[in-house]
Order: sequence, then C-alpha cells, then structure tokens
Amino acid sequence: MSEFKHFFGVAPSDQNALDLFAGEWSSQPPSARPELKAGVTPLFDDPRIAWANHRLIEMGLEGGVQDRDVLELGPLEGGHTFLLDRLGAKSVTAVEANARAYLKCLIAKETFGMPRARFLLGDCLEFLRTNERRYEVGIACGILYHLTNPVELLELLARRCDALFLWTVFYDADFVAKNPVPGAKFSEALSMETAGFKHTVHRFNYGPSLDWKGFCGGGEVYSYWMEKHEIEAALRTFGFTDFRSEVHPNVHGSALMLAAVRAPRAS
Repeated sequence: MSEFKHFFGVAPSDQNALDLFAGEWSSQPPSARPELKAGVTPLFDDPRIAWANHRLIEMGLEGGVQDRDVLELGPLEGGHTFLLDRLGAKSVTAVEANARAYLKCLIAKETFGMPRARFLLGDCLEFLRTNERRYEVGIACGILYHLTNPVELLELLARRCDALFLWTVFYDADFVAKNPVPGAKFSEALSMETAGFKHTVHRFNYGPSLDWKGFCGGGEVYSYWMEKHEIEAALRTFGFTDFRSEVHPNVHGSALMLAAVRAPRAS
C-alpha cells in the first residue's frame, strides 16, 4: 500500500485525487469513467439502488426517491449516494463515521458530481438519536451487521423515515455450518431486548480485517448479526407494514435486500 502523498508534481487530474487513497478503495469508478482506476466493486453502478427504487414505487411511493429527502447511512465511498443523486433525489444526507471513508466520499463528490448530496462525518446512531428531522426515504446498505445493537438502528430509522431500503448480511446457521472459515468468526449467541423487542444476536469478530487501512466495518472489534426473521419482525414491531425482499448468497453469508414502507403517521 502506498503512503499518503502530500504533494503532486504533475498536472491536475481526477486520477490524482483517487490516488490519495491508492490501494484503499473498495469502489470501482462509474462505468462512464473507464479511464479512472480505484477499487474493483461496482458500487457506482450498483443494481441494488435501482431495485430499491422500483420496489418503493410498487409500494405506492410515486416516483421512488425522485424529489424526496433521503437519509443514507454509511455511504462508504459515495457510490450509492451518486446513484440516488442521479435518480433525482431532492436531497441526500449521507452520514459516515469512518474518517478515511468520509474523505473518499468528498473526493467522489468532487470527481463525479453529486450536487444534491451532503456528506456528514459522525456516528449515524448518534445522529438519529439527536436529530428530530424526518426523511421520506432511509437507505441503510451494508451497515446493520456492523453494529453492536442493530435493533436500535431499526427503531431509530422507523422514527425518522417513512420508507426504508435495507441491505445486510444476516446470521444463517446453514451457511455457517457449510463454510467453516467465515463461520469461525462467530463466537456466541446472546439474548437482547431493545425498545421492547426481544431477539437473539450472534457475535461476529472482525479479526485480521481490522489491520487494513481500507477497513469499512464498525467501530468495535466485533459486531452482532441478527437472523432474517427477527430483522423483519423488528421492522413490523416499529411500524413498517409493507415489504418487498429477496435473499442472495454473499461471500460473508446470506444477504437480505429489503424495501419497506411505514403505516401512515398520525397527524
């Protein structure tokens, strides 16, 4: 991995900006910019955001995210923020706790253009605890399984958002039994109760992943994973009534892709 460069003695370019974090990017630049090199995961062309938008339209959210205020938690490097901006969101407030990821988001905003997006550096749970603003759509993609109290996030999102797109890996006992290497990162199951919702979580230990500067997990050395049926039960408990979901295999375990809409709020 190259060291952080302080001076560039060459002509300005977008590649220079990306090279500030050479070797740390997860995201591949948008397909419209094939000349640029960063990571390898096509998050700036991720079909999950289009899937979410279509499902929200099916559930009665006319236009999906278009002309709506969107809250995005854990934008990572701005790939999904970029897509939400391109879908015509009125605004995207993207909250990122990882300082290096936040700086990469700013580089992506300057490089690829996201005029309706604002990136904030800080803890998304603390943001939701202290900010009373409501958002029409909440996006939590790749964050739930990095938390030590995932149900608190679901409860807070239900307070602040009328519709939700959630993507997360979940604890799948069959996957763990068949895949001993990733399965070995799980150590114990615990009973928890948050906001009146009783559930079970499974401790996942990050291990050597913490040593990579591009690490994009949570702020602790472990997180707690939920089971799929309890994720859905928690959302129902906190007021979401209409769901669309799919489950897909993932290198880390089974992944849940879910769009949900709340019952109308009392006026």
